[in-house]
Amino acid sequence: MRKYRYITLREEPSLKDKAAFWFHSKWGVPADAYMECMNAYLNAETEYGWYLCLDEETIIAGMGVIENDFHNRKDLTPNVCAVYTEEPYRGEGIAGKLLNMVVADLKHKGISPVYLVTDHVGFYEKYGWEFLCLVQGDDEPDMTRMYVHR
Repeated sequence: MRKYRYITLREEPSLKDKAAFWFHSKWGVPADAYMECMNAYLNAETEYGWYLCLDEETIIAGMGVIENDFHNRKDLTPNVCAVYTEEPYRGEGIAGKLLNMVVADLKHKGISPVYLVTDHVGFYEKYGWEFLCLVQGDDEPDMTRMYVHR
């Protein structure tokens, strides 16, 4: 059984550039956009954080929290975003541990509920998320699923 480290970016701010480029490589969102959000978190301008799982020094999974994950329901905030686990590490519960870490961290800061948009069905429910409604993604023709964790 491999041992991983689960951290917030505040615990290891030196990973900011590496993390921003890692998320960019997974989602195609400009690295500068991630840097901007990460800087706001590191400078305590927001409590919406960034969470990583490391295998030694390699980022193998991560997610962030932002105001709105590119959808029309601006009232449903904050949103977990950029959820990703490297393929060889999937099925080990890593994303679930990170999701639980995010929810606990935000609740500790008095931030609840939290939302996320996804096309996945059955995955998030395992970690206490509930389907809430369909939302319209920015520049997306189809509706997507919005989940909530209270």
